[in-house]
Amino acid sequence: MEEQKDLSQIPKKDDQVDLNLEPNQTACKNCSKTFELGFQFCPHCGQKAKDDLTIGVLFYNTISNYFSFDARFFRSFIPLMFRPGYVARQFVLGKRLQYLHPAQYYLFVSVVFFFLFSIEAREHTQAVDQALQKGFQDEISTDSIPVKPLDSVSKAKISENIKRNQKLFELTDQDAKDLDSILTNVDTNATPNLTFSYDRKKVDSLIAVGAPEMEQLKAMGMNENAGFFTKRFYQQLLKFQKQKGGGILQAFYDSIPIALFFLLPIFAIILKVFYWRKGRFAHHLVFSFYYFSYLFALMSIVLAINYFWDMPDWLDIIIILSTFIYLWLAVRHFYKQGFLLSLIKSGLVTFVYFIFVIPIAIVVMVVGSFLFY
Repeated sequence: MEEQKDLSQIPKKDDQVDLNLEPNQTACKNCSKTFELGFQFCPHCGQKAKDDLTIGVLFYNTISNYFSFDARFFRSFIPLMFRPGYVARQFVLGKRLQYLHPAQYYLFVSVVFFFLFSIEAREHTQAVDQALQKGFQDEISTDSIPVKPLDSVSKAKISENIKRNQKLFELTDQDAKDLDSILTNVDTNATPNLTFSYDRKKVDSLIAVGAPEMEQLKAMGMNENAGFFTKRFYQQLLKFQKQKGGGILQAFYDSIPIALFFLLPIFAIILKVFYWRKGRFAHHLVFSFYYFSYLFALMSIVLAINYFWDMPDWLDIIIILSTFIYLWLAVRHFYKQGFLLSLIKSGLVTFVYFIFVIPIAIVVMVVGSFLFY
């Protein structure tokens, strides 16, 4: 029998490899073009000349291609963290192979941050789920607690004590009258206001017997002709009751990366408004990508440190303030304006973003988390 040959070394007909290679030449396995021996990479396509497929090479290529995790990452990290606005300025000026692409940098550091954040968030979600479950159980148990109503004698004693201590607490006649009215007219037989605006006991009974979902929704007050969003709201409210609130905080956390996908370009739009004549929108977007990358990198470092050592509150406050100082210096260097004007504009950008954009985004995230968790 003939000795089996390595199939990877046999050129196929479609490869169009020159079989008459010179002694000092080799053929690229990727583009099939020839080049002289001694090159580490193919001068035509850039693939490594001797790229034997091993487990290490396979996973390195995966990480490198997906995150561009190469020397440019480390070359960009130090100036990104300690030279505000420098990397973004250099990238806009044309030095785009020296530093990692802003979108790729943002992708990598955001993945690292949310990985670390998920470890910390797991404890919070478990604590909130347990608190909600306990709240549902306590709400049910209060229905069986007997409460003795106030009789006329007890009400008279309360009124007398209020009048006697009116001067002690510096209450006016009207204040004393209002307080007396509130305390002596409390309906102690009323169930604590912890329930939703429907009969939870009835809904729990329908859930227990396996009634159709439409019957459960009707018991909650939904009309048969309800629209899509109204029906969706009642369905999620029913799910919230079935799960006793479990998973609602995790759904909110899961919405943060999606929200940031929209918040980052909005930040760039605000920069465009304040720096209308300072470049195209793409330039402001580059600045935003690098600035958010800095924020994610800084928060990742903080989360990693807190995992081993609980940082004091005063240090957390300093770090938060440093992010604004970084923005101030970054816009000053990137847009080439004075310190005072940069301070005013960075303050206005921060004010608009945190007073108007962030609150609206949080409301949308809360509503979206409830409707789709």
